[in-house]
Amino acid sequence: MEIVNLKDKMRRVQEYWSPKIVGELNDTYVKVVKLRGEFVWHHHAGEDELFFVVEGGLRMQLRDGNRDLGPGEFIIVPRGVEHCPRALTDEVHVVLIEPRTTLNTGNVVNERTVRDLERI
Repeated sequence: MEIVNLKDKMRRVQEYWSPKIVGELNDTYVKVVKLRGEFVWHHHAGEDELFFVVEGGLRMQLRDGNRDLGPGEFIIVPRGVEHCPRALTDEVHVVLIEPRTTLNTGNVVNERTVRDLERI
């Protein structure tokens, strides 16, 4: 069993919008990611996602209105719900909890799609 220090793991993340695996349980990954600016509108047909804000401010843009989160808060985006994460501060540190099959850009494939996740 490993103790994971989130601050240490976040220091190792160099690029934005590129999730890194820091843990795994059952068929689920625990990932860390740094966010800056706005991502892309997308959805996940078969997977729910949990976004837990560790540092900074995050706006989860949804078609029915935005949800703003600060440190210590999380939101679960249900499968099929179109969303677009956006940093409200210069940099946001987020823990993601999602199935191993989850592609970061969901139904959209573009230059921000990360297929081969790195473990740190």
